[in-house]
Amino acid sequence: MTEEQVRTEEFSVSADEAVKKIKEILDEGNVRRIIIQSDEGRTLIEFPLTIGVAAAAGVLLIAPLLAAVGALAAIVTDLRIVVEKVD
Repeated sequence: MTEEQVRTEEFSVSADEAVKKIKEILDEGNVRRIIIQSDEGRTLIEFPLTIGVAAAAGVLLIAPLLAAVGALAAIVTDLRIVVEKVD
């Protein structure tokens, strides 16, 4: 049995770029968790692996995720996106 290797990537984006970047991340696959943080590092929202699985199933299932990110982007000017990926 092999152990999963988890790595973390972090992206700083403006509010305007947030939804686009989340779509790119989900398209890449192997996502375990996405964490949206304020530019101060405070966690605003966290999406578990099941969202990544849902993204593969279709756009309708990720629409609430993108709506939530869009709503955050309207409130916060800069966001930090932390992505846990499984190698």
